[in-house]
Amino acid sequence: MSIQSQLERIFVGLNASLYRVSGGKLGGKMGQAPILLLNTVGRKSGQRRTSPLLYRQDGDRYLVAGSHRGAATHPGWVLNLRANPEAEVEIGKKTIPVTATEIPAAERDAAWAELDAMYAGYADYRTKTDRTIPIFALTTR
Repeated sequence: MSIQSQLERIFVGLNASLYRVSGGKLGGKMGQAPILLLNTVGRKSGQRRTSPLLYRQDGDRYLVAGSHRGAATHPGWVLNLRANPEAEVEIGKKTIPVTATEIPAAERDAAWAELDAMYAGYADYRTKTDRTIPIFALTTR
């Protein structure tokens, strides 16, 4: 495991811990963009995995993008959701069971417009990679 990967794991763990202890008051925003904690089941390990993610509320669902900051590969949580779409999100002090659905290509442009309005960095991430960055809708079960 690279040093960068190790540092990312430490940061994610610290962010998630601060988020949980403070009910989202610490680690709950990046600029003006809100953050949720996505809990998935590891597709290989079977263990619970937590990922802090920017999200946009869209009616009764939450939109999240598998940007991985423009990396060439998908983040692990994307692969976990594709293997098992049943997950949960933590928003503030609430834990909400959700089902993940990948947004189809026909809806992706509209979803990107919403996400870009929330966080301008997404446009930059899309220029850094050749892969199609997936967007998931997380709908309450």
